[in-house]
Amino acid sequence: MPIGEFGGAPPLATEGSPALTTPMYWMYEMAHASLNPARAVTDAAKMLFQNPLNPWSQTEFGKSVAAGCELFERTTRRYGKPEWGLDSTEVNGVRTPIEVRSVWEKPFCRLLYFDRQLARPLRSPQPRVLIVAPMSGHYATLLRGTVEAFLPTHEVYITDWSDARMVPLSEGRFDLDDYVDYLIEMLHVLGGNVHVIAVCQPAVPVLAAVSVMEAEQDPYVPVSMTLMGGPIDTRRNPTAVNNLAAERGIDWFRNNVITKVPFPHPGVMRDVYPGFLQLNGFISMNLDRHVDAHKNLFANLVKGDGDLVDKHRDFYDEYLAVMDLTAEYYLQTVDLVFVKHALPKGEMTHRGVPVDPSKITRVALMTVEGEKDDISGLGQTEATHALCSSIPDHRRVHYVQMGVGHYGVFNGSRFRSEIVPRISDFMMSAASVKPSLAAAAE
Repeated sequence: MPIGEFGGAPPLATEGSPALTTPMYWMYEMAHASLNPARAVTDAAKMLFQNPLNPWSQTEFGKSVAAGCELFERTTRRYGKPEWGLDSTEVNGVRTPIEVRSVWEKPFCRLLYFDRQLARPLRSPQPRVLIVAPMSGHYATLLRGTVEAFLPTHEVYITDWSDARMVPLSEGRFDLDDYVDYLIEMLHVLGGNVHVIAVCQPAVPVLAAVSVMEAEQDPYVPVSMTLMGGPIDTRRNPTAVNNLAAERGIDWFRNNVITKVPFPHPGVMRDVYPGFLQLNGFISMNLDRHVDAHKNLFANLVKGDGDLVDKHRDFYDEYLAVMDLTAEYYLQTVDLVFVKHALPKGEMTHRGVPVDPSKITRVALMTVEGEKDDISGLGQTEATHALCSSIPDHRRVHYVQMGVGHYGVFNGSRFRSEIVPRISDFMMSAASVKPSLAAAAE
């Protein structure tokens, strides 16, 4: 499956991306709506040729028609936000049900808690983990496997970012400063004694939020922060994504990929980087592999290979579900992170105040990178250690997972077997030697 670009930094437009004006999104909506009758016809045809009472359903021709109908429907539909599908986990050998509930909410994000309905209290409390999901086009459910891996041994919270087209214009803007404010407020709501994990893009705002909190001697700083495959310093080992942003500059993005949300969405007239254009960028990065995957879907539908069909459906139900990003957040991220390299240069500010990672003294630091990461190149996340110069050496760890790309840093078998245990050990070690505010001030 094409997963190299899955869950990366805020997606940049590709060479084939069209210039956008405000009517473009509206034309897209009208084109999508115009296909509704065709989708209805193909759905009916699919049901007809899959009906066991229809003798054609058992023929090569009938199966091919049904497969073609499904392929048409899947390639023309708009995919909604996927479900978490995490109903239970195993805690100390006991299958335990899970209730996913919101514990904090603002217009552009909810903080979700995976509440494990324990039959009996644990002998000792388990680490509380706030996973900061990427706000980069896909929904937080992209990290379903990440959450699932931590649930047996941790209390897990995750940021559930909102689709900008669903947020009314009356709710105001959302930019990188607001992102940092949201993270600080979440840490306050959690009341301390929590570990933060940033997956890819959030590495920059998480580092900024912790830096701001430390500078203000905030008592609710996290015990530790783990940054995974994040673009802290994209001057190191730059990837194609990094080079594209540097070559085009922020004005190109502002003039070519920003448009307004059309009616009838709640966020009508909000300036956004639209999900359908992001999806065009995602797919064009590995177009041949996507085409082959859908050819294989057709063949497997005709053969009746249910396992491979289900695998394809599960992947693309997630992959093709994208959300709009607010224009101000997207443009700031591209400009500050990929064009100006503001954080590693010491030029990043939050609400006009410099962001200084050297102020961090109480928070342990772990960075994780993938050997074959083609989104955040090797060394880009490790650069955090040079910026956080005041963290003692015994409270910092850097780990490179061999043999994995970007997606493998936060999901998959090696993530579960090799990365999660190391992060858990790091958290336990950080909690056991947590310095006090007074000691840090000295």
